[in-house]
Amino acid sequence: MAGKRLIVGITGASGAAYGVRLLQELRAARGWESHLVLTDPGALNCWHELGLKRRDVERLAHTAYHPRDIGAAIASGSFLTAGMVIAPCSMKTLAALAHAFTDDLVSRAADVVLKERRRLVILPRETPLNLAHLKNLLAVTEMGGIVYPPVPAFYAKPRTLEEMVDHSVRRVLDLFGLHSRRVTRWNGLGS
Repeated sequence: MAGKRLIVGITGASGAAYGVRLLQELRAARGWESHLVLTDPGALNCWHELGLKRRDVERLAHTAYHPRDIGAAIASGSFLTAGMVIAPCSMKTLAALAHAFTDDLVSRAADVVLKERRRLVILPRETPLNLAHLKNLLAVTEMGGIVYPPVPAFYAKPRTLEEMVDHSVRRVLDLFGLHSRRVTRWNGLGS
């Protein structure tokens, strides 16, 4: 593999900006390529929240797959990747992950990432959480996934919504070894 590949799933939860921004960051990162699965509800949210059509979002990725294409390269563990980020992750997708119910390409690709012991990071977007949500988050964590709720880091003193999204996305990319100098990092109160 010449570069590092990261699978990006965008599902139907609110917060499409996280997935779109992740694609933009990967597009700008040298040596990285993005493999996108945009679900139909995810495409609807991209339009509603950001005014972006499916094709606009898919153009941001190096490769885009249809959400029903179970025969796609990312559906196999032999296709080498650094892992996967699902941003945002709907509660439906979370439930599929927690119970290995792989009825679409997002859940299949995530299942492959987990079985291959690669890094899976999910940005769940729901509040408040009920007991089923909490149990599903626990199950994914116990399987090796990382639950990364996109909670604003107020110590970074964000002035805009975009700055809050950028901080979360760049911290997620930290988990894959893709570090940005544009992240405000905590250096203690004396700094």
